[in-house]
Parts: sequence; C-alpha cells; structure tokens
Amino acid sequence: MRKLAKALDVEAMSLYNHVANKDDLLDGMVDLVFSEIEPPVPGGDWKAELRKRALSTRAALARHPWAIGEMEGRTSHGASNLRLHDAVLGCLRAAGFSLEMTVHAYSVQDAYIYGFALQESDMSSKTPEDFAAEARRQMRDYEAMLGEYPHLVEVVGGHVAKAGYDYDAEFLFGLNVILDGLERLLGGKARVT
Repeated sequence: MRKLAKALDVEAMSLYNHVANKDDLLDGMVDLVFSEIEPPVPGGDWKAELRKRALSTRAALARHPWAIGEMEGRTSHGASNLRLHDAVLGCLRAAGFSLEMTVHAYSVQDAYIYGFALQESDMSSKTPEDFAAEARRQMRDYEAMLGEYPHLVEVVGGHVAKAGYDYDAEFLFGLNVILDGLERLLGGKARVT
C-alpha cells in the first residue's frame, strides 16, 4: 500500500479511505478485469457464445497478465465477476447441460483458458516468426542430441523452425476440441464421473 501511495503521490493512510486493505484493492482490480470480459448470452448458439467469452477472457488476460493467478482464487467476488459466472452457467444450462455437466464444462473451459493465458504470458516469443527463429537457434543446440531426443528434434526442427507457433491458431484449436467434445457429450446426454 505504501508503494501504491507513493506512485499516486498521496499518503498511504489516505488509501484506506477507499479500500480496507491490499486484498480489498486486489478484489476491486480483479473485478475490473472481469468487467472487460464479454459474457455469453444464454439462449443463443451456446458454442459461439462460449467461444466469444473464451476469446474475450484471453484478450483481457493479455492486457492484464498480473491477473491470471488472481482471477479465480478470490474469496470476495465483485458484481462483474458474479455476472460473468452467472452468464456462463446460464448459457450452459440453457444449452441443456445437466448441473453435473455444467460444472464439468465450466471447469474444463476455465482450466484451458487460464492455463493457455499463463503459458502465453511466460513465453518470450510472441509471433510465429519469433518462434521459428528461436526454434532454429535451439536446433543448433539440439543437433548434438539428435539420438537422445528424436521427437523433440523432429517437432522443433521439422515444424516449429519452419512454421513457427501461432498463439491464436493454437488457442482456437484447443478451444474447438473442448467445445466439440462438450457438444458430443451434450448430444449423447453422457454422464461423466
């Protein structure tokens, strides 16, 4: 709080006129990030709505990478957080998912979205060209290890060094796998235990 007060050029104690403590401040900041996420509209095409929410969440997390580890673990939830969660749950229920499957569907989506965002924020390469250049550099180190790590050399040297790695394409691939799998489960009214 002292560092924040110094950055704002105010006394630390004056911050407590607005927030109770650091957790209260973080709760408010996290809720602002949630407010940037476009919620799905229940009753629409559920896959399109959940895809829209996933892309919007990833974009918000790219703007606020500090929030990745804070978004889902808070015990105090603001109005934006509650609205978004309720909208996702409502979208899944309106699509016909049972209560149990709604929990599973929500969980797998968020694990994927937040996990991908975390992975993306940890990578130094940002474009397919950056990845290709880094893979070519790594291949110089891996050439001596061809016999030890043949699959790594094959993928990094044979694909990534040439094509790179496209975050957008990879995110959509994984998201489509999840949504298509959920659609198959919904169609079969399968129970997952």
